[in-house]
Order: sequence, then structure tokens, then C-alpha cells
Amino acid sequence: MGAIFTSDNQAPVDSRIMAAILKANEGKASSYGADEITARLQPLFAKTFETDLRVFPVTTGTAANALALAMLTPPWGTIFCHHESHIATDECGAPEFHTSGAKLHLLAGDHGRLTPEILSRCLRDNPPGDQHQTQPAVISLSQVTEAGTVYRAEEIAALSAVARQHKLYVHMDGARFANAVVSLNSSAADLSWRAGVDVLSFGATKNGALAAEAVVFFNPALSENFLFRRKRAGHLVSKMRFLSAQLEAYLENGLWLELAANANAQATRLADGLHAISAVEILHPVQANEIFAHIPPALIGPLRDQGFGFHVWGRDEEGIIRLVTAFDTKPGEVDAFLAAVRALA
Repeated sequence: MGAIFTSDNQAPVDSRIMAAILKANEGKASSYGADEITARLQPLFAKTFETDLRVFPVTTGTAANALALAMLTPPWGTIFCHHESHIATDECGAPEFHTSGAKLHLLAGDHGRLTPEILSRCLRDNPPGDQHQTQPAVISLSQVTEAGTVYRAEEIAALSAVARQHKLYVHMDGARFANAVVSLNSSAADLSWRAGVDVLSFGATKNGALAAEAVVFFNPALSENFLFRRKRAGHLVSKMRFLSAQLEAYLENGLWLELAANANAQATRLADGLHAISAVEILHPVQANEIFAHIPPALIGPLRDQGFGFHVWGRDEEGIIRLVTAFDTKPGEVDAFLAAVRALA
């Protein structure tokens, strides 16, 4: 059986996070977030991000993104995002639904990233005040992007400056935020609120958790009434301690960064090996744990037959595949895939 690089969602739960869930299962605890574990999240996140904040656990990244955006835009608002962003391509209209109709305005950008120039030009062409148009409200950035690239702190700050100039909020989809922090050898604070991010959808599920994400408000005033929005949307978990236990174990002692570091390292190992195969072309800079590559289409079937898992981007005959490494990916799995590609190519 070959190695699976289809998605980091297919990885198991890290043993330390599973142990935390089992420990939380001992005895009874108050429900709906009134338990001791959930209470400990507030200071833990504040310490991790080096600032006062409000944090709310939810079960999915889609919920985190959609509910966060719903706090930042009216129904007649515009959310500016990259055309490949997860909120635009993979959430079944959840942002539009939970914002009660806000419009996603899709923008281009090389390697999955927006630039201040792209955003400024768009905002110049879409000024506020026209009653016939949705009104500019939010920009949403993906960290890591859908192309597997990352935004440096100064790039986020430059985009945030444009947003501030036009009185827009800044949201960040941080489903793979840990991978970006490790990739840039940066701090959680530098890649979020210090660079101008107002609200972060903080992900843990792709990096070793069972089902745990969080909406993090760096301006606590923006979180007013989020409790009611979360409940109304059906995302208030009665046994909240099991979500909170995952997030607590994830952040304690730097586990989140340790797990992301292995995923990133194995992606680099995989990319370096693919670079050495003349028949393979890497399509985007490999900066976290995702690789997009063009391979001879004839290799796709045989690689699948050998049990290797990967996602075909588009149609098989186009030969574009996405490979995602995870916290538990082993060097031997990477080497086995590289050997198979070399032999077939």
C-alpha cells in the first residue's frame, strides 16, 4: 500500500490530543462551554498571541470562516478574497448563507496570494455609497493559501493598510495557520493582529486534532453577540470540553508547531525529490505542507494502482496533482512515492 498524500484531513489524531480527550472524559463537567477546560482557553490563547482577545471554539473550519465573516459584514456587504480561496470554492455557500447574503468578490493573484496593488485597484473600481451595489466590508486572506504559499507579516500588513484606508475589516482563514508560523519562523502575533488581522479562523483539525477550530477576535468589541450567532447557527456544542481539550493540548508546550514542523519538513523533502525528476514541474513555491505539480498524465493511473493517494487538480489528462503532507508523514513514505515516480517517469 502506497503513502497517502491526498489531504492532511485524512491523518489520524495525534496521540497527545487523543489523550487529552480521554482525560476530559473523566467525570462530569458543566455544559455549553461553562467547564474548566474551556475557561483555560482564554488565557492560553492570549499568551500564545501575546494580546487580549476573545476565543470561541467551533467544530469545523467552514463554521469558523462563515461565522467570523458574519460578524464583520452586513448582508449588503462585499467580502474581497482570492478566487481560489476556500470560502469561494469549497464551502457550499456557507459564507453567503451565514452573512445573510453578503457578496464574495473574487480577485486574481499569482500563487494564491492577493497584493496591495490588486486590492487597491479593485477598491478604486468599487467605491462605497452606490445604493445599487453591495458595500465594501471585509478582505479575507488564506494562511496558508490554496496554492500552498504563505503571506509574510509585511505582506499582511500592507494588505491590512489598504483595508484600513477603505475602512474594511481583515479576516484570516487560518486552517493551516500553524504551518505558516513554522514556515516563516515567525510568531502567532506577528502573522495576525500585529499585521492588522481583526479576526482569525484558527485551525487545528488539519494538524492533528479530531475536530477543533476556533474563532479568535483580536478586537474583543467585534465579538459582541457572537455567542448568539454561534448558537443560532447550530455550532454551540453542549459537551464543549471535548473541543476545548483538543485546543488546549494543541497549544500547550508548542505541540501545534511541532506537528506543523514535521508536515512542512516532509513537504520540502518531497518537493526537493520531485525537482530532481525532469518529467515533473512544481507549479507553486513550496512554503508549507502542500505541493502542486505537473506530472505526465500517464503516471496517474499507475501511481494510484500502487496505492498512492493524491488529489488530481482538474482532469486526469491535465496531469496536475496536489500532494499534502501531514503531522504524521514519515520520510519513508515520501521516499517511496519519489521512487515510484522516478521508476514510472
